[in-house]
Amino acid sequence: MDRADLETAFRLQAGICQYLGSPFYQALMTTALADVRADGRVAQLLDGWSGDPVRAFLPLRLFGAVHEIVLAGAAPALARYYPTMGGTADPDAAWPAFLDVLVQHPDRVHETLQRFPQTNEVRRSAGLLGGFLEVARRTGLPLRLRELGCSAGLNLQWRRYRYRLGPHVWGDRDSGVAIEAEWDGPPPHLASLPEIESRAGCDLDPRPIDDENAVRRLESYVWADQPERLQQLRAAIRVAREDPPRVDHASAAEWLAAELSAPPPGVCTVVYHSSVWNYLPPEEQDRVRGHLEAAGRAASAGQPLAWLRHEDTGELGAVEIRLQLWPDGEERLLGLGHPHGRRVEWYETTSR
Repeated sequence: MDRADLETAFRLQAGICQYLGSPFYQALMTTALADVRADGRVAQLLDGWSGDPVRAFLPLRLFGAVHEIVLAGAAPALARYYPTMGGTADPDAAWPAFLDVLVQHPDRVHETLQRFPQTNEVRRSAGLLGGFLEVARRTGLPLRLRELGCSAGLNLQWRRYRYRLGPHVWGDRDSGVAIEAEWDGPPPHLASLPEIESRAGCDLDPRPIDDENAVRRLESYVWADQPERLQQLRAAIRVAREDPPRVDHASAAEWLAAELSAPPPGVCTVVYHSSVWNYLPPEEQDRVRGHLEAAGRAASAGQPLAWLRHEDTGELGAVEIRLQLWPDGEERLLGLGHPHGRRVEWYETTSR
């Protein structure tokens, strides 16, 4: 691995952490960058890793590996500085303890470095919700939910959450999961109460929510100075355990081809994903798009198809919420979002 690429990965990730409200990780990433430049412990640990450290989010893999060890109770010296463990964020004091974890647990760290980071951020449902409500309003049919790259399937549970979107409220008032986001623009179609025909998703590395080790790994990718995200994740896992959705171990294109092969009549199949598209290889993107377009040509008013996306544009912090609905195939930009779902800028979609 080119050392310059590794430096770029840490520099970019430090900036992302700063932009997305994690000063603790921003400071630790900056210190890790200095360590890489000095051929220190971080550089030595990562030297054997092969691949593109930027596209693979190698710094997040490393920080997730350390956080997982902290959450497991195996690094008490570092835990006192991790707010997710009740500690006080102090990056200068935390750094020596961070390095100690790398020294004491190299095998556990190296194993986690082989896995892609997953967050299953449920607050992204704030932006997706408007799309689901629009599909329900326009079709008047139950929704057959099919999510690509769904991780543990927590965003397949969006109908069971309660939402406060700026001044707007929607959802189950008794839900254990409260989704709050800043909201600019008109409200979504809050009068819609979609019926869910079924829920299913796929992932290359699904996180089974009945496996405590798998759950801890999912938790580890939450940034350590954002404990409210961890609390929300855990609440969503509790809700999911009451009625787990089907989550299949499969690639997006392969799975989607099967799911679209014989859709039932009288329902709208909604294919959706959030913070997944840019991680798919270009050839996989082409196959997914091809399956959707083919199924769209076969769609009808009694058997419609929707494609809903909450995806990064490639610019820092820029997320677009897009909806394409067949049989007419019209595509609309519904609004702009946030990588962690903290805010939504909603556009007027249709007359109400």
